[in-house]
Amino acid sequence: MSLEDWRRKIDEIDQKLVELLNERSRCVLAIGQLKKIDGTALYQPERERQVLNAVERANRGPLSEAAIRRLFERILDEARSVERTAMHDDPMPDRRE
Repeated sequence: MSLEDWRRKIDEIDQKLVELLNERSRCVLAIGQLKKIDGTALYQPERERQVLNAVERANRGPLSEAAIRRLFERILDEARSVERTAMHDDPMPDRRE
């Protein structure tokens, strides 16, 4: 494959990642609503440890476990922000149309 072929492939993967991250965020919004109803705390450190351990186990490289952990720590941080929005009935986070 040429450089342009690889770049097109990366662009396609990036689009899929955006779709999956938004799908994940929709799940997080639903969880935030459930936590609000139940009075459950936003931050669940044990659940975050489970998620991080699971993604590290799923990793087959070439990214290191540390790289996967850093990426998912950021994803989880953004998820808490989305969940906080759902729990406090704030307007939807910034969305570009």
